Order: sequence, then structure tokens, then C-alpha cells
Amino acid sequence: MTRILFAGGRVFDGTGSDPFDADVVVEDGRIAAIGTGLDADEVVDCAGTTLLPGLFDCHVHVTVSDISLIKLFQKPFSYQFYEAARNLRSTLELGITTVRDAGGADLGIKKAQADGLISGPRLEISIGIISQTGGHGDDWMPSGHCVPLTLPHPGRPSTVVDGPDEMRKAARELLRAGADVLKVCTTGGVLSPGDDPRHTQFTPAELDVLVAEAAMQGKAVMAHAQGTEGIKNAVRAGIRSIEHGIYLDDEAIELMLAHGTWLVPTLIAPIAVIRAARAGAALTDEMIRKAEDVAEVHASSIRRAVEAGVKIAMGTDSGVGPHGTNLEELPLMQAAGMSPGEVLAASTSSAAELLGFGESLGRLEPGFRADLVVVSGDAYDLAALPGRIREVWQDGVRVVAPGSQK
Repeated sequence: MTRILFAGGRVFDGTGSDPFDADVVVEDGRIAAIGTGLDADEVVDCAGTTLLPGLFDCHVHVTVSDISLIKLFQKPFSYQFYEAARNLRSTLELGITTVRDAGGADLGIKKAQADGLISGPRLEISIGIISQTGGHGDDWMPSGHCVPLTLPHPGRPSTVVDGPDEMRKAARELLRAGADVLKVCTTGGVLSPGDDPRHTQFTPAELDVLVAEAAMQGKAVMAHAQGTEGIKNAVRAGIRSIEHGIYLDDEAIELMLAHGTWLVPTLIAPIAVIRAARAGAALTDEMIRKAEDVAEVHASSIRRAVEAGVKIAMGTDSGVGPHGTNLEELPLMQAAGMSPGEVLAASTSSAAELLGFGESLGRLEPGFRADLVVVSGDAYDLAALPGRIREVWQDGVRVVAPGSQK
């Protein structure tokens, strides 16, 4: 296979160390060498650019494109799958070559990307969001109607459950359907009609069953967890990552440090809800109020977690906000106290470790899969990064070329 030399640029290797001058050689879809005086069959001129590992987004919803309640009623069922293809492409054009879908994408979407039918980041999928009756994933409205962001279908089982036995069955059905990770709501949330982000959902006994079922199949659990006690319940149960983490206190942070629990902040999510409401999205007054209430405390909690040394991985909740704007999360992470190098590491090597790709993706290192992003200028200028993505390579194949971004 052709040896490709990325020549004349700087390299951010994913570890958090500052970029350095070096060339990179790719062969057979892997990084073959990093250094100087290297040779190859084909040369990519990288003068004036920085090479990054392919980026990760650890919390997306690729089948969700609009949170307006009225629009949810108006789309034919299958429309979501065509939107997913578009959303994945928009995400790839940002240099994000791997995502974890936090509810919505089924095995068909994952396989379509893996088989090359659609262009986008590779996927880890959770398929459905496990919720108790009246919980964050229960889309029952006061009218008696349900307005779900994602409808159940044969590849996406229903996931509203109560009690350990129903929890066990839901876990097994999701794993049978191809879930790479199981997602559970241990607290209320912003976009659910009748609960409070601070309130706890599911008992420790129910969570213990879920974690045990996942572990027996070599899988992890991620938790939508915004309220303090629900975060603590998730950590004590052995859940691998806390998604959002809005109301962290000192004990929650100490528990996360003791258990090695990851935090995926999604700082952009409540901001996206507020923006959508201001743009005219049909949301309830309660949803808008909750988004406004949590935005400031969210940023404060993440800042304290960063200061304490909690492990952070990048995630956006895209779908709540527009796909293709994922990199807006990065300056918010920097504002929460992370250095630009730490933000990029959280978006590459740390995210890869969380998702189980730590030995093959997330770093520019010989033997690793050749996911590379060519960025014009200074990659540490995080606010300007979306407009500086020049090329994207996935497993040694150029999937986004100069000028091809929309």
C-alpha cells in the first residue's frame, strides 16, 4: 500500500504535550513513523499546519436533529436515518472521527458507517436511554401523549423500566440489539417534561443490576447524571462515566476520583437549549426555565472537577444543539480551567481511553490507526478551530479534502 508522508507541519500527539516539529508517515492505515528525514510514495504538504489525532465526541445523538416538539410530530419515522447520515458527515468535517451515540443510533446506522455506505465518524452505540417511569427518558406529556425524541422499533427496544427485573431485561435486550455501552438516567433532566435535574432516579439496587449485566458482557455503563445524589449513586454502582455532572459537590468529586470515574461535561448542551428557544423552537416553559437555571451552576461544577483532577472526556450532546457545531464545546472546557493542550487531550487520547480505544486511537504514535486532522495555523486557538480544519483522514484514507466542507 502507498506510504503517505505528512511533511513540514507540527504534531500534537494527543498526550497533552505541546506541538512539536515533525513529519508523519502513514502506511496500511496505520501510523508507521514520526520524525525527520522520512520517505514515502506520496507527500501531503503540511507547512503552516498542525497535525492532530482524529477527535472524539463522547456524547452525541445522531438521529436527533431538532428538539422542537411540534417538528417531532411532523417527520416520517424513517426520516431520522437520512438525517443521521447528514449529521454524521457534518461531524466528520470537524475532524471528529469517532463518536459515542448516547441514545438513538441503532446497529444499522453503526454498520452502514463501518461498511462505507455512509460517511462519518465510527460509532459506539447505546441504542436506547434506560429510564424509570416518569424519568428523564419517559416522554409522557400531561396531555397523556408521548413525544419521544426516538421511537422504539425492532432495533431499538423500549427502555422505560421499573425494578431490578425490568432493568435486567432491558439491559439484555439492548445488548442483544448491539449496544456497545448501556446508558441510564440516574437523575432528571432539562428536556424531559415532568422531572427536575436535581432529583434522583433509580435505586442503587436497580443500578447494581444494570452494571452487573453490562459487566458480564464486557460492557460499561454511562449515566445521564445531573443531580448530586444521582451522580453519587452512579459512581458507587461502578458506572464508568458521568454525563453532564451539573450539580457536583465535594463528596461527588471525591467519589469520582476514588473510583476513577470519567466526566463528560457537555457544557454546550444547556446553552443550545436556550439558543433553540430564542430561535423559536417549540419547547415548554418548564424546559426553558430548567436550561436557564442549570447553565451557570454547570460551568461552576465542571471548573471544580477540573481543579480536583477528575478525568475529563469531550462530549457535546449534539442533537440537542446542531450537529456540525460540536467544537463549540472546546472553548467552554478551556473557560472551565483546562489548558488548550488538556482540552485537546480530552478530545483525543482521554476520550479514546474512555471508549476503550486507548491502544489504537487518540494519539499520533507508530502502530496506531491513522486518524489525522490537518489544522491550518495554531491548533491551540480553540475558538477558531472549526474554521481551520483543512483535511481529515480516517484509517489512512482522506475523507475530508481541502474545500470539501460545507
